[in-house]
Amino acid sequence: MQKWSIYPSKTLFTSSLINKQSSITIPSKSSRWFFSVLTSFSTSNHMETEPENKDESDQPISDQIFKSGPKLGSYNTGDKTFYSLIENYANSGDFKGLERVLCRMRHEKRVFLEKNFIVMFKAYGKAHLVDEAIGLFSRMVDEFQCKRSVKSFNSVLNVIIQEGLYYRALEFYKHVVNAKHMNILPNTLSFNLVIKTMCKLGLVNDALEVFREMPIRKGVPDVYTYCTLMDGLCKGNRIEEAVLLLDEMQVDGCFPTPVTFNVLINGLCKKGDLARAAKLVDNMLLKGCEPNEVTYNTLIHGLCLKGNLDKAVSLLDRMVSNKYVPNEVTYGTIINGLVKQGRAADGVRLLVSLEERQYCVNEYIYSTLVSGLFKEGKSEDGMKLWKEMVEKGCKPNTVVYSVLIDGLCRMGKPDEAKEIFAEMVNQGCIPNAFTFSSLMRGFFEMGNSDKAIQIWKEMSNGNYICNEVCYSVLIHGLCKDGKLREAMMVWTQMLSRGWKPDVVAYSSMIHGLCNAGSIEEALNLFNEMLCQDSKSQPDVVTYNILFNALCKQSGISHAIDLLNSMMDRCCDPDVVTCNIFLTALREKLDTPQDGRDFLDELVVRLFKRQRTLGAINIVEVMLQKFLSPKASTWQRVVRALCKPKKIQAAIDKCWRNMYC
Repeated sequence: MQKWSIYPSKTLFTSSLINKQSSITIPSKSSRWFFSVLTSFSTSNHMETEPENKDESDQPISDQIFKSGPKLGSYNTGDKTFYSLIENYANSGDFKGLERVLCRMRHEKRVFLEKNFIVMFKAYGKAHLVDEAIGLFSRMVDEFQCKRSVKSFNSVLNVIIQEGLYYRALEFYKHVVNAKHMNILPNTLSFNLVIKTMCKLGLVNDALEVFREMPIRKGVPDVYTYCTLMDGLCKGNRIEEAVLLLDEMQVDGCFPTPVTFNVLINGLCKKGDLARAAKLVDNMLLKGCEPNEVTYNTLIHGLCLKGNLDKAVSLLDRMVSNKYVPNEVTYGTIINGLVKQGRAADGVRLLVSLEERQYCVNEYIYSTLVSGLFKEGKSEDGMKLWKEMVEKGCKPNTVVYSVLIDGLCRMGKPDEAKEIFAEMVNQGCIPNAFTFSSLMRGFFEMGNSDKAIQIWKEMSNGNYICNEVCYSVLIHGLCKDGKLREAMMVWTQMLSRGWKPDVVAYSSMIHGLCNAGSIEEALNLFNEMLCQDSKSQPDVVTYNILFNALCKQSGISHAIDLLNSMMDRCCDPDVVTCNIFLTALREKLDTPQDGRDFLDELVVRLFKRQRTLGAINIVEVMLQKFLSPKASTWQRVVRALCKPKKIQAAIDKCWRNMYC
């Protein structure tokens, strides 16, 4: 096999080349054909016509191509031939060939244009070769006698930013702008790139400073400048300043676009200020900017975050009526919101309406609905939806399979879930930590710890990814099954592999130790929890485990001390807490108490700490136990629930519901 080379052979340069003629003339169609053949060869697979041991750097372009040229029409080989080669080599990512072209051009004293280097900078950026782009920029003048301007500077700066090297981009900017010998003055694009970089780093104040300096340095802010700054301010929770920029840009004669408004609407929606977001949409219409898909999607997402799902669905209908196409994110957001509110059936109805409108629904929407139906106890509907999804050709992925397995385990059908697991593996879907933890939990809850442990062994032997949740499920199941020794072995393994126990793992171990009568060890583990991060801090379940153990074995006084500590750490007692102490007060004291004064005092303490919800929950327990709160306590309850603003809001809501 022989190769085709791409560079012009030394033996083929005509007298016009020797006279350093830098133009190329192609008067005939045949010559133009030759030129197109030449450039097309630069992106080919370099088929060889020379022997394998031939030095490619000696004859970069095939003699045969150049020798056939004169027969097709008159032409002069000039700089444009090389420019075309540069472009084609850059587009194909052949940087070795590109360097050979540059060496050949430099050797023959060809003229280099800045636009050639910009093409190469873009190619280096596409290939993630930042150092090479910066190096070529520094070589432009000394090696290639090509003057650098702000265009090439911006091109290299953009390459660095696109690679995510923000601090390095700022260093490059300062170096070039401050270098007097380069004599490069930044323009609007330069400033925009720097402002974007600073906002990415969270240096919004520095970005504002650059923005204020733009007029002094002959830079005129454009829409992109304002949008970038607004986005940075919104992400820095400085929405008021971002809104003020909207007025400022219009005063300066820069008219906002839909993108400008969308940035602000997104910031307001994330903050939960939907009223101002709606006003901004009205302002947008007054300015002649039509809301687009992004506007609608942002508003719908904001409404879902606030739980206003009915309004979100109404806005979706309005969006469709205005002939805008909602994307999968829009539908996914609404359906996910409905599922979180326990309205999976409404989500299914929305799914049906989507399919009637010929919208393609992806597997993530199906997985959300299947999961929601199972969690709401509607297992038959969940299975039905699963079968419909498969029948419609939507191929289940790992997420969907895992959701179905979890749902079957929640139904108390871990054996059926295991069959789905086998099908999942056969279909080439790799089980994840959620899949295995769901299966283990399902078998543990059915009292089949042996099969749960077998699932754990399959995961370990199969080199599947395991996380702290898997360990927590295994530890919880073993402790619940009375296998404290095995649980402690798993606990030790978990710590040795660098996993941090979460609150479930800690609580399970504490429960196991308490059941084994080792309360001191349980308290030591509890004290260790207090020193961990937020994910491992004790919750009301942890405290209830200790309350129950202390009340049964050590007396109620130690438990009350722990209750005081719990409330100091902003953890409110729940129904289980109340029942534990009510039982202890009746059974553990020499003079039994009904617990009325105890619970009443808890309510007062919670109100004093402005934890109204926790106080109301205990009042409900008191009423269920026929333990009426004191009159002074009732006054606190009424004052907390009947604040003027809350009453007015409730009245307004009633009026709206009556007339909507």
